[in-house]
Amino acid sequence: MDALNSMIVTAVIMAPLAGALVLAFIPSSEREQLKVATLVTMVATFALSIWMYSLYQVRPAASASDFQLQLQKSWAEGFGLSYHVGVDGVAVTLMLLTGFLGPLVVLAGWNNAGERAKEFCLALLVLQASMMGTFAALDLILFYVFWEGVLIPMYLLIGIFGSDNREYASVKFFIYTMVGSMPMLVAILYLYTRTSVNGGHSFDYPAMLAAGSMLDTVPGAQGWLFLAFALAFAIKVPMWPLHTWLPDAHTEAPAAGSMVLAGVMLKMGTFGFMRYAMPLFPAAARSYAPAIGVLSVIGIVYGSLMSLTQRDMKRLVAYSSVAHLGFVMLGLAALDTQGSTGAVYQMVNHGISTGALFLLIGAIYERRHTRLIAEYGGLAKVTPILATLFMIITFSSVALPGTNGFIGEFLILSGTFTSGQIFPNTVFASHPSAWAWMATIGATGVILGAAYMLYLAQRVWFGPLRNPRNEGLADLSVREGFALIPLVVAAIVMGVYPQPFLDRITPTAAAFTQRVAGSAGSREFAANLGGALRPTMVRPVDGAHANGPQAVPIHPAVQH
Repeated sequence: MDALNSMIVTAVIMAPLAGALVLAFIPSSEREQLKVATLVTMVATFALSIWMYSLYQVRPAASASDFQLQLQKSWAEGFGLSYHVGVDGVAVTLMLLTGFLGPLVVLAGWNNAGERAKEFCLALLVLQASMMGTFAALDLILFYVFWEGVLIPMYLLIGIFGSDNREYASVKFFIYTMVGSMPMLVAILYLYTRTSVNGGHSFDYPAMLAAGSMLDTVPGAQGWLFLAFALAFAIKVPMWPLHTWLPDAHTEAPAAGSMVLAGVMLKMGTFGFMRYAMPLFPAAARSYAPAIGVLSVIGIVYGSLMSLTQRDMKRLVAYSSVAHLGFVMLGLAALDTQGSTGAVYQMVNHGISTGALFLLIGAIYERRHTRLIAEYGGLAKVTPILATLFMIITFSSVALPGTNGFIGEFLILSGTFTSGQIFPNTVFASHPSAWAWMATIGATGVILGAAYMLYLAQRVWFGPLRNPRNEGLADLSVREGFALIPLVVAAIVMGVYPQPFLDRITPTAAAFTQRVAGSAGSREFAANLGGALRPTMVRPVDGAHANGPQAVPIHPAVQH
């Protein structure tokens, strides 16, 4: 049974590639067969990801290298290469999200493919396998192969199946992400030369962890290597001011492409920070954490204000992603288990809520072939079901209590607010209240988020039916219902019962915080999460200010 369990992660990665192999033998003229085969493959991949998620054992504590369901086979032993995959609580959760979105993306893009359905379906399947592999890889060259493997299929989805300005958007996306990843490859190769395994070198993740910790601290080798990794991941997130490729890519991509981009691909950047950049180079991460926090807060406010000025629905949601991912990066930069747990939860939340928004906008676009907000108004009178679903997802996006967005943003902001006291040994050591100020400024993004989302809802769905061309629009179709309703259900379930997800995420978040910041609070928060819903007094770590508070109240996540 153990041997079978160790194969499950590989099965999740390879299932989409097996489906792509089957598609290669289906004639291009059989467009319906191609789409059905792709849907079946995505459903099978999702089923395998559920199995994998159920096999993952919830443990009260974890270490930085505590991976489960591992499989390691020698690839090129003389060069230290191996096929090594496995999952921790963060990876298994993001792989479940990727599997969940797969069938919904196919349904959303059912009419996007046109006569080139074969290329469309193959691109989706290769993209799915590459994203799964990125989360599961435990060899850095294997990780880099999967990381770069997403570029070509997404380039094709935007460049072939996108809107009028698709060539510009696809090239911009490719150049930004490809060029940004090159310094990371150089850093991987340098780090490889510093490993020592059985008298040789290795690209294996545990060996890389040991080598990274032994490097000179900032501003030495560790600092430069951290920046090389951080550049690649910051572009993918994207963080301000490296975000400019995202609005164009989202705007021009088909609905399926936007769902994948927002739902999973952006999380590859935040995951990269949490798995690689910060644990590999902890001293550098501690030094640069305040700068990352400041950039994240700027991204939150900037993305929100830009959303308020947009006239195109997809562009508005694209800029909202800059703000939402700013919250995720703020939670990670705070070096607090509560904030890091919220950051991971918010990764999943954003994939669900923003993926649903792009699907809904795509449904409207299929009916009217325009994304301009001014072209609409009063649609709730003719499409009441679509309007209802849109409002539920809007509430999720603005973090209304009872929806998934509230849990993530609450944990991020509360963890960031207290971070200055729990982790004084940072650049902010003499200003422990700086983290509280960053949390306070970041919280304005919640208010601005409500402003731009309710503005969008009011202008599109409510008021008088101004445009006569909207009078005969069809309401939710059966296909769209199968794609949208699971997202709506997920947003509600994760809002009222987050505990099963937090049980898997929190130990890994605690291990991440412990490695990067060395916090006693990380262990205590993880231990307290499953207990009663009550504040817990967390001791400051050694070196806290003598005149500072002797205990810091940390409120655990909402249990149910």
